[in-house]
Amino acid sequence: MDPRRLIPRTDAALADPQLAGAVERLGRPRVKAAVVSAQARARAGLIPPAEVVAEAVRGLPPRATSLRPVLNATGVVLHTNLGRAVLSAAAIEALGAAAGATDVELDLETGRRARRGRAVLAALAAAVPDAGGVHVVNNGAAALVLAATALAAGREIVVSRGELVEIGDGFRLPDLLESTGARLREVGTTNRTTLADYRSAIGPSTGFVLKVHPSNFVVTGFTSSVDVAALASLEAPVVVDIGSGLLTPSSLLPAEPDAATALRAGASLVTASGDKLLGGPQAGLLLGSAEVVERLRRHPLARALRVDKLTLAALEATLTGPETPTATALHVDQTSLRVRAETLAAALRADGIPAEAGPSDGVVGGGGAPGVVLPSAAVVLPAAWAAPLRAGDPPVVGRVEHGALLLDLRCLPPAADDILRAAVHTVADTVPTGDGCTS
Repeated sequence: MDPRRLIPRTDAALADPQLAGAVERLGRPRVKAAVVSAQARARAGLIPPAEVVAEAVRGLPPRATSLRPVLNATGVVLHTNLGRAVLSAAAIEALGAAAGATDVELDLETGRRARRGRAVLAALAAAVPDAGGVHVVNNGAAALVLAATALAAGREIVVSRGELVEIGDGFRLPDLLESTGARLREVGTTNRTTLADYRSAIGPSTGFVLKVHPSNFVVTGFTSSVDVAALASLEAPVVVDIGSGLLTPSSLLPAEPDAATALRAGASLVTASGDKLLGGPQAGLLLGSAEVVERLRRHPLARALRVDKLTLAALEATLTGPETPTATALHVDQTSLRVRAETLAAALRADGIPAEAGPSDGVVGGGGAPGVVLPSAAVVLPAAWAAPLRAGDPPVVGRVEHGALLLDLRCLPPAADDILRAAVHTVADTVPTGDGCTS
């Protein structure tokens, strides 16, 4: 008998118990494609017909999304390429609660429609009492776009030349603002702007004065800028883009602007991101006077920029829940990091792996607190191990410096140390050890 006649039919393979759970988890089309691929391999004589179902199982991903959980061993707390803030357990639980039918716009007591996001808005208002009104949109850039459209379309935005920054992926602030129909009135120079520069530019066509925190670079030397309190003395609304989402002052990051301080200094509106120092999901935060925020909330563009129920749930849990992983990583004790690195390196050496413990310089990342160094500790391996570790399961992303791979522990909880050790073991026999590790 031709062995190919023993290849199971597609419907029979899909009914196999080994694939039934996969159909529920991944969907029938994806599982069927894996079966068809396995059948083709069997027809080509590459696998026995009896192995079709097992081959299909091996070809399936572990989850429906192509996104893979990663161990962030870079030392960058808010790594943009790795999704910035890691959500807290409370926020993750909130996502599950919001995934199904939920009372996002329903008052269960009266049975009538309720204001969308009322709980998270109350939590945000409680976190920043200086704000007379608060609103949430889908990211930080959207918050600034909504402000420019509602307050300055067809008018001028007065902004310092030294604050016309470029953000991620080549997006430039001037392009973003001008896309709203506003005109930019640039004042001052790249390194020095004075209050007189702003004052001479303000007139009947002014929509607002914009103060932007240049969060991803630092200009030093012969410089000057104007603070929010001084700008608020001018006869124009002041919008402050603090960027990183710090709601109140931080002793760890004293130079990082925060929403509460800007509002107390006289800002009419503050815009910020939710997935940076706040430690929550991607969102744009708008905090300011009740009149200004209501004007933005009622603008037609606000409907296009609104956040979904999952973001609302995760943001509320971030604001009201326990300390976020971002806060934990920022404030973790350096001594504990060093002890963990030494313990992990010693365990790897005992297993014949060329590992050392060494110092590492972490950073905040995500365009926040440029120039601030977070002293940390790392497991040091040969640089050649970087690519295999990224390709592992789970992927481990470290940092190559001075010919060595540093696996910085700042962003990893202690519970991840055993997982990291196992990941290193997995690739230990597949890469050359080189000349050892040097930090």
